[in-house]
Formats: sequence, structure tokens, C-alpha cells
Amino acid sequence: MEKAFVSWSGGKETSLACYKTMQNQDIKTAYLLNMVSEDGKHSRSHGVSSTLLRVQADALDIPIIQGRTTWGSYERVFKKAVSGLKKKGVEVGIFGDIDLQEHRDWVERVCKEAEIKPLLPLWGEDREGLLKEFIRTGFKAIVVATKANLLGKEWLGREVNKKFIEDLKRLGNIDPGREELSNGASGVDLCGEKGEYHTFVYDGPIFKRPVKFAAGRKIFKDKHWLLEIIPESE
Repeated sequence: MEKAFVSWSGGKETSLACYKTMQNQDIKTAYLLNMVSEDGKHSRSHGVSSTLLRVQADALDIPIIQGRTTWGSYERVFKKAVSGLKKKGVEVGIFGDIDLQEHRDWVERVCKEAEIKPLLPLWGEDREGLLKEFIRTGFKAIVVATKANLLGKEWLGREVNKKFIEDLKRLGNIDPGREELSNGASGVDLCGEKGEYHTFVYDGPIFKRPVKFAAGRKIFKDKHWLLEIIPESE
């Protein structure tokens, strides 16, 4: 059995990629790898509290490795962390990308340099189909960040469910890899592949128990709306 790490954000795609990998009896999901801000307080990608991500990992019963980094040093820190995981016997990296080629190019190059085999379980799948699979398999998630010019603060805290999908579709979704709709209007990718929104997953088939949390303030920062999520003690 090969040991793998999951490139972890705490959101829906990375969770679904982890779930799909767990169906493969030849691969053991041994670690979560998460990059955090240089002060160690927040996830570098989603802005979620690094403490909350550790609580999430504990609920998953999977160890989490968190590397502190700036965007400029991201690749170097990521590869250093992967090198450390290789020494623990890890041979495979799991990534939740869907179809942005520049993301796949980065993943494949970095994994090749780190001598790790990349696996992208969601690659090429239909976005709406992935969201429906996420819901159908029992995952629970809320929106924790949005691009303010596309989705207002009223989207923060919303559950990822069938109504969520329908409401996003009414805004008009963009074609994969495109910045706007054919009629020139702005659109939102159903899965938020270009950062239109981010989610936090708090329960599902890969969890040993749900993450208990409370929603805090809605914060406007760097052209994004962010929802403060506070872990609750057992």
C-alpha cells in the first residue's frame, strides 16, 4: 500500500479528492499538507484559522503538516514539507484541482522535482456533478470567503446544498478556463475554481466526528469577504 498526503485547504474539492482516494485500497491517506501564513495564524489559500484546520484534522483522525510561507516562498516551503513527508514513506500527493491547466502544470512539475507521484481524482469532471456528489455522499460545508465583486457578504455562512447550486446557476456560471460569460457579463464558476468563493467542510464520510464551531464576524479584507469561524470545545 502506498502512503499519500493530501494537499489540504479544508474545503470541498480537497475533501472530495481525499474521499475518492480512500476508495482505493492501494493508497493510504497518511497526512494532510497545508500551507499557512508566515505568522502561522491562517491558511494561505482560504484564510481559515490554522487552529481550526488542526481541529478539522483531528476530527478526520489524519495528522496535518502546516508550513509557514509567503506567496513568494510558497513553492520552496511546499517542496521542503514534501521532502520531509518522503522521509516518512510518502510516495503520492493528492490534489483537488478540476481543470485549470496552469494548476496541473505546477502540480506535475513540483511533484516531479520532489520525486512524488501526483494524483488528481477530480480532474476533468463536470463541476455540477462534483458538487452533487459532494452533497450526495454526505459532506457538510459552509462558505467562508468570497470575492466581493462577485458574491456579497450574504453568501458567507451558506450551506453547500442543492439550493446553493441553483442560486449560483442563476448568477450565470462561466465556462471552464474563461473569465466571463459569452455575453460579456461576469459569472461565477460553480466550484469557485478561480477563487470566487471558498468553503470549510465540517462533516462527511471521511470524518470520525463533526467539527463543532461557531460563526463569528464578517470581515472585508483585500477585496474579499471573510467569515470568522471559531472552534467550539467538546
